[in-house]
Amino acid sequence: MWSGESRVGSQPAMTAQHDQAEEPDSNRLGGAVGVSPQAREAADRLLAAGLGRSGFCESTPRLGVILGTGLGGLIERLEGEQTVPGNQLDWLPRTTALGHAGRVAWGRCDGRCIVMLQGRVHGYEGHPAERLTRGVDLLAAVGVDRLLVTNAAGGIANGLSVGEIVVLEDHVDLVQDAWLAPAPLRHETLGYYDEAHSHAAVTAAGRAGALCRRGVYAYVLGPSYETRSEYRMLRRFGVDVVGMSTVPEVVVARHRGMQVVAASVVTNIARPDRAVDDDVTDGEEVCRAAATAADGIWAIIRQLLR
Repeated sequence: MWSGESRVGSQPAMTAQHDQAEEPDSNRLGGAVGVSPQAREAADRLLAAGLGRSGFCESTPRLGVILGTGLGGLIERLEGEQTVPGNQLDWLPRTTALGHAGRVAWGRCDGRCIVMLQGRVHGYEGHPAERLTRGVDLLAAVGVDRLLVTNAAGGIANGLSVGEIVVLEDHVDLVQDAWLAPAPLRHETLGYYDEAHSHAAVTAAGRAGALCRRGVYAYVLGPSYETRSEYRMLRRFGVDVVGMSTVPEVVVARHRGMQVVAASVVTNIARPDRAVDDDVTDGEEVCRAAATAADGIWAIIRQLLR
């Protein structure tokens, strides 16, 4: 997807006011296999900032959501929404891409507390592999055991429409960086995408009136769009959508023991065989197109809380 400077206003300083009751400790939340001490320290700061008093740690499941381009407005649907700037946790890198505000948000949906990352960083912004997955490690350290990863993506498969949601069944990693070195995930025996929850996500989005199907995602570095020849190659690979995120987060989340569902919102359609392609796609248009799928993504979030 397209990169650009974010248009995020000034953020209030994060405060960490402690109640008399004992704050939850990230070291006692479990499920965070392989998480670094620095991620646990950031998790403790997030818990102290209010997440620890929200009821999240007692929730079942403990759902985390990574909001991709154009979907950051979903935090406004949370009841009792609270946010902190991610970079004030001294762990998450500063976001710079358009549509990625870089906040950590939490609040209630259908009576249950969930935590959201409002945006992410990308490899094309100059970050090494380890920084791309710090958000996942933060979520693991606060106890997230079920994760929804979302993104805006280009449509490759025939018949896709702008605004359609593609729930991933597999991916093609064309970057192949060391997301988990030196301990790779044995994905031949442990799938990346939870089949039962992914199937339920498609059903939930459809009931909400959204176009939704399963598909395969190709991960590329970016930030430029693909050439016509690259689109044709991806189509022959069996790819349905293409984007510049998600795969590193999914790989690490599975390694941390989370159940993972990933959903791409189609924001533009590849037409490699059209004689003249007058369609011009830019970052603002991608954000607008992704936002049209907000109801479908919200329906998936509600389903994953069950």
